[in-house]
Amino acid sequence: MNTRLLLVGCGKMGSAMLEGWLAQGLVASNVYIVEQAEAVEKLETSYGINGITDVKEMPKDFVPQVVLFAIKPQVLPDVIDAYKPLVRAETVFLSVAAGKTIDFFASHLGENARIVRAMPNTPAAVSRGMTVMCPTDDVSIAQCDMCETLLKAVGLVSWVDDENLMDAVTAVSGSGPAYIFHMVEAMAQAGEAAGLPAEQAMLLARQTVVGAGFLLDAREETAETLRQNVTSPGGTTAAALDVLMDQKTGLPELMTRAVEAARKRSVELAG
Repeated sequence: MNTRLLLVGCGKMGSAMLEGWLAQGLVASNVYIVEQAEAVEKLETSYGINGITDVKEMPKDFVPQVVLFAIKPQVLPDVIDAYKPLVRAETVFLSVAAGKTIDFFASHLGENARIVRAMPNTPAAVSRGMTVMCPTDDVSIAQCDMCETLLKAVGLVSWVDDENLMDAVTAVSGSGPAYIFHMVEAMAQAGEAAGLPAEQAMLLARQTVVGAGFLLDAREETAETLRQNVTSPGGTTAAALDVLMDQKTGLPELMTRAVEAARKRSVELAG
């Protein structure tokens, strides 16, 4: 990858992406990272990239193809205006800041800014993320490809054309890891209630979810088919699924209400 990149922020998400890019051949000299002074020296030593504490320190002859905002959403309003001078046709602004809309970026960077809003999730930290992106109309195909290549370093990528769908994306994949973690908690508690020691119940719950995830990733079958494969008619799994799949009290109804609550809250926060 020869992409000229300006990375704004290199915390957990930023460093996970950076490590993925470098592993895939991104030229370190083509990367500038804006970070706090104490982090700059460590970043330069660890990764061989160019660290700066202010965008004004970036060389005038370095024109980034991608400016990627990977800082906390609450910090972004205080710093974003400094990046307006970088607006040009050959530069796309890519944001992984949760909840910050395209209108927010346009209001600070100007209507000519080419913007891609992205919603990754926390498994990106172990290169197993799910990122959904939404571009403005003037983002070119080549720029979309660059953004996709960068985000594929930490997992899978999908696109939506309607930014309103990003609230549903947030509710499903953005918040989704927390749902799985809570399921592990619930399974472990149920195991304890059935008589297992607490530590063993948690081990069984954790590894079952991890193993099922790997199986889902490794096989071409749908989740429905994999569920059916492990369910013998009249067996123990079928007995449990009768409870979980109940149309009124089961998991489908509960998950629908949970996702809708998250979607509504995402709308409220963005508004």
